[in-house]
Amino acid sequence: VQLVESGGGLVQPGGSLELSCVASGADFEDYDIAWFRQVPGKEREGVVCIANVDGSKRYGNSVRGRVQMFGDKAKSSFRLVMSSVRPEDTATYYCAAVKSRVACTLGFEFGYEYDYWGQGTQVTVSS
Repeated sequence: VQLVESGGGLVQPGGSLELSCVASGADFEDYDIAWFRQVPGKEREGVVCIANVDGSKRYGNSVRGRVQMFGDKAKSSFRLVMSSVRPEDTATYYCAAVKSRVACTLGFEFGYEYDYWGQGTQVTVSS
């Protein structure tokens, strides 16, 4: 399984960002897909995930209401769209996948481990 993120860069506060993740190497119909982010010296944080069983999504507390996630299973492509970005959204964003029917629906608080990770894409929110 390979995951490749793209779309990071410099974003103005209050603006929006869009990240893409292209997955390959498996039939992702059975995989939950998530976006995480991490700042050096801090714990990794769940941003949003999409459950393969029903397409439902779960959101991290700090981004709730500002994030959308779109999945195109036919293309194995997953997008994260974040609006009203803030300097504290600055982080490396990672796409992750796990073959599971419960990982996403349990929510990020459960801490379900994702098995596959992209290399990450840096997002910097600054004027």
